Amino acid sequence: MAGRISDEDIALVRERSPIADIVGEHIQLRNAGGGNLKGLCPFHDEKSPSFNVTPTRGYWYCFGCAEGGDVITFVRRLEHLSFGEAVEQLANRAGIQLRYEQGGYVPGREQGERSRLIEAHKAAAEFYVSKLAGPDAAIGRKFLSERGFERVDAEHFGVGYAPAEWEALSRHLMGRGFTSAELIKGGLAKDGRRGPIDRFRGRLVWPIRDITGDVIGFGARKLNEAEDGPKYLNTPESPLYKKSEVLYGVDLAKREISKRSQAVIVEGYTDVMACHLSGVPTAVATCGTAFGEEHIKVLRRLLLDQSGSHGEVVFTFDGDAAGQKAALRAFADEQKFVTQTFVAVQPDGLDPCDLRIKHGEAAVRDLIASREPLFAFAIRNVISRYDVSTNEGRLSALDAAAPIVAGIKDRSLRQLYGVDLDRWLGFNNERFVMDRIAEISAVAQPQAQRGAGPQAQRRAAPRKVADLTDPGVRTEAEVLKLAVQRPALLGPGFEALGPESFTLAEHAALYKLIVDAGGMAAAGQGGREWVDRLLAEVGDSLRGVVTRFAVEELRADLANEERYASDMLAALELVSVARAIEQLKSRMQRTNPVEEQQEYNRLFGELVALEQQRRLLKERIASS
Repeated sequence: MAGRISDEDIALVRERSPIADIVGEHIQLRNAGGGNLKGLCPFHDEKSPSFNVTPTRGYWYCFGCAEGGDVITFVRRLEHLSFGEAVEQLANRAGIQLRYEQGGYVPGREQGERSRLIEAHKAAAEFYVSKLAGPDAAIGRKFLSERGFERVDAEHFGVGYAPAEWEALSRHLMGRGFTSAELIKGGLAKDGRRGPIDRFRGRLVWPIRDITGDVIGFGARKLNEAEDGPKYLNTPESPLYKKSEVLYGVDLAKREISKRSQAVIVEGYTDVMACHLSGVPTAVATCGTAFGEEHIKVLRRLLLDQSGSHGEVVFTFDGDAAGQKAALRAFADEQKFVTQTFVAVQPDGLDPCDLRIKHGEAAVRDLIASREPLFAFAIRNVISRYDVSTNEGRLSALDAAAPIVAGIKDRSLRQLYGVDLDRWLGFNNERFVMDRIAEISAVAQPQAQRGAGPQAQRRAAPRKVADLTDPGVRTEAEVLKLAVQRPALLGPGFEALGPESFTLAEHAALYKLIVDAGGMAAAGQGGREWVDRLLAEVGDSLRGVVTRFAVEELRADLANEERYASDMLAALELVSVARAIEQLKSRMQRTNPVEEQQEYNRLFGELVALEQQRRLLKERIASS
């Protein structure tokens, strides 16, 4: 496994990857004034441009979808990559040799090793494809033809043939300069008595690619049923191949998954091919393992799975008992998606590949279109285990299905499924059914909250939305923008404000972050280094706020920035003083001037001082 990319190299990648150039390769940018550029956001549909780029600070922010970041974040979002993958892609573009840091490893060695293994797999894939046309591969071509795949289909998916020889691939790759140690470490070969022997022999081979399109492993299907060995054989775990993180076909499907906000999970390589060729280009499959946590992370990144999204994940399973069981396993992961999850089960037990052969491509599309919500499938499956013709059976089925309904996060959806459960069980008494579900929910909810931990509970808390029409909120925002973009204009007056000057929680938190980072003295003239410093110390909840204030244009022109900064500070102080005056007056109204004369006089003195401060601030603003 590659180590961590050195911080110095990450900084170098950012420096040599001008954000205007990288973004400009994908969208048209125009001058927006103040050194900013603007264009149509590539991450959501919009009619007028709200995507802003600030080249001097190296950040972008979209005011339409409230997303932002640096050049690495942009590439990650656009190409659906991990942080490391995005850095590597930008490094290759800039001609930078990355160094990896990990205990016991020589810096740079891991990257060189990965590159070598990637090249070996690329050469292996080409070798297998070339062998599919040979006379020995007739049995492989027959297999594909019987399943409705033509030569052009095999070429599109890179399907090849591994010769039924011990060392065909090993000899070929070693002749290309790869070592036996590299072939064995990459899973292309195994140790033999006289050297490496091919892992795949006499099999049809599918290249398994990562999300960037690099071949990282292979899946191979036995063609001669009389031979020993499993029907399907995959590359073993290697520095490139982690089966729990791999989805076959993701390189071909990723753009359609993002575009359609849909992912279809099938069970085999030929099912992926059948779906794509039938007009379902969002299909992917696991590789020799059950669908799990890491696969969910990959799909969530592709689906942009977040609150308010309208995507869907469709699981397809055989209609037999094993398929039903697999579908219920998928139900356990449902709550890990924000998007709605569905199940598409073919009643006659045909998988997408067989369905396409027997009933045509339209039948595959119809299977996906007839998907059933995973909640409904799970509830019906539980009910089917009981004899609902008796009162005892209906009650048992209700108690068994109630936890499923109670576990539905969306309150309205939970209510609707409660109504469905009553109808499916035949009680004709929605109140009775809903009361039972409520009892289950009351027990389950506190347990879930106790197990969630403080971080998850914080994420669940509703976020206060800024009212940008409020003059006080606008003033807070302008002062914070100045503190991020032009800190030298504010000076020590910024630190004198105090967090109580900010009404929005996120504004107060950002103020505290800036002060804790050293305030205006540490910020100097601002610029990219100052923004980077703030982002390095910020939590996820504030990252978007920092990026927004780093990119959003100030309301003043360059010639009047100093006066504007002074006015904004005074205006925010004025709001804060006015708030303090109101609070002080309230306290005085609750204080008896006769019985608490000393306290009342003290408060009155504070009020006089605050009124004097307010008058001076008003005069300062008026004279500027």
